[in-house]
Amino acid sequence: MRLWPVASGVAWRTLKNVLTTPSILLPTMAFPLFFFTAFAGGLSQVQNTPGFDYTNGYTAFQFVFVLLQSAAFGGVFTGFGVARDFEGGFAKRLLLAAPNRKGIVLGYCLAAMLRWCISATLLTTIALLVGMQVGGGPVDLVGMYTLALIVNVCGFLWAAGIATRLRTVQAGPLMQMPVFLLLFLAPVYVPLALLGDTIHTAARLNPITYALEAGRGFLAGDPTHVALGFGLPLLLAMLLTVWALRGLRSAEQAG
Repeated sequence: MRLWPVASGVAWRTLKNVLTTPSILLPTMAFPLFFFTAFAGGLSQVQNTPGFDYTNGYTAFQFVFVLLQSAAFGGVFTGFGVARDFEGGFAKRLLLAAPNRKGIVLGYCLAAMLRWCISATLLTTIALLVGMQVGGGPVDLVGMYTLALIVNVCGFLWAAGIATRLRTVQAGPLMQMPVFLLLFLAPVYVPLALLGDTIHTAARLNPITYALEAGRGFLAGDPTHVALGFGLPLLLAMLLTVWALRGLRSAEQAG
């Protein structure tokens, strides 16, 4: 089978499972909305902190973080689906029927992106309804969402590499925890300049920080850290592609 028929078949099946299974779909929708409400609403007074200089307000400041968070975990949750497919036997049959392994990874990856697009649409709609200020133009917004999409791919590829090596949903914590730590070691609640010394150092070494700073710049119409914001996640995506493909090879060898 060629690349695209394999990829489209896997993507359609995976997305259909998500959309027709409330236990999978509802957490996908509720997770980002919960964090957006908790952070943007419950912590809104943080914008009065001396030195907080994000011009579009705290709702927009937190929206970008929750957007990237939902993208990353949308990819991770799709990795859970890969693990479930191995537990249920579907993935093993797929390996036998589809010799093009890249098509299998691509199909799951497409499903992760489409799944996140649904969450991102709902999250954006809610944010606009509660009055989020948007300073960027169409090109800026395309940049912000493209950046989030790359983060989504990175989240999926990491989780897929774990899922194909361990082939059980019991590996879920291992898929989630590194992503969770990367996200929350970034400047989540205040700008980078306001972080304490230890956290500031950790944040500066964190690639998510630059994606987050770039995304906030796009939303405000004042792009910043664009090269690092795109370059580091793209480099990570390339490395994780190798990780995921080798994981699939490991699964094939394990039978």
